[in-house]
Amino acid sequence: MEETRNLETFGWDEFFAAAFEPYSAEGFEAGRVCLQHNRALMLYTAEGELAAETTGRLRFHARGAEDLPAVGDWVVFRRVAEEGKAKIHEILPRRSKFSRRAAGSETAEQIVAANVDTVFLVTGLDHDYNPRRVERYLIMAWESGAEPVVVLNKADLVEEAEEMRREIELVAPGVPVLLLSAKRGAGVEQLLPYVRRGSTVALMGSSGTGKSTITNLLLGSEVQRTQEVRLSDARGRHTTTHRELFVLPEGGLVLDTPGMRELQLLVSERGLRETFEEIEEAAARCRFTDCGHEGEPGCAVREALEAGHLDPERYQNYRKMQAEMRHAATLVDQRKAQEEKSRVKRIHRDLKKIYKKKG
Repeated sequence: MEETRNLETFGWDEFFAAAFEPYSAEGFEAGRVCLQHNRALMLYTAEGELAAETTGRLRFHARGAEDLPAVGDWVVFRRVAEEGKAKIHEILPRRSKFSRRAAGSETAEQIVAANVDTVFLVTGLDHDYNPRRVERYLIMAWESGAEPVVVLNKADLVEEAEEMRREIELVAPGVPVLLLSAKRGAGVEQLLPYVRRGSTVALMGSSGTGKSTITNLLLGSEVQRTQEVRLSDARGRHTTTHRELFVLPEGGLVLDTPGMRELQLLVSERGLRETFEEIEEAAARCRFTDCGHEGEPGCAVREALEAGHLDPERYQNYRKMQAEMRHAATLVDQRKAQEEKSRVKRIHRDLKKIYKKKG
């Protein structure tokens, strides 16, 4: 018989309990999405795992994928006894969400993980090592509402591991940067304080960085299948093909995710500000509030660059991502305008039908 657990084991607390209270009075139950594979969902519930699907009403009213359940979400459901599954009626408010622009889409939001407390941004110290990519991940992590931790894996493969760690500390001010070798099991104890009972950690990073190996070490068993990286380019095969939330022996939860080839940004003012704090602080000292940092008088950013106080490569990456976000914001505004136009047309069409029947 499957083990019965308290919802607190899966991260339930007063925040979610307060949001669920109105549904409880109507006989609904609460569960957490632990597995998502295409449209298939699995829930952690107080009485064990349960297969689930969303109701037609929930799908109909969803503006996009962001309004449908994602791994980590707490949902409101009813059991369908004759089918041995649950029908998800609502999603409880999210405390945090790690999102990106969906691959191949201009404006659609894809929620990678919900209600995460800590995000392990996993980077390999092999050919995967790229400080500019770490900055991109940090923007998403800060915007999510979760606390980022940079995990530099495969420290056994390079002699300059400590030097590389210091380099990442410069691009991730105030963020813990940990060195480990998951394959050898070295340094994994540094992760344990973040996976305490009831807390949720998500592992994000490119394919082949060792996320599944780290997950297996935390779980104490080979739950996630892993493969050797291809020697030709040091890239991992896509061993994790879906998102899954695992309960650790100590009671914490860890969410493994597939490697992300594309990492397109959504609009994220907080993420940009937290990731490039020193550049934003310099920009705040410019003489003009709308300074473009292109030679205007009194530009504190240009002065800091010329004095060597700002890293030119880091600044160029900042400008690149700033432009990407502006473009994304423009596309979102255009989409909203088109949706409003379609809504007004639909209302007028319905009114014409009503007047025609009355006439």
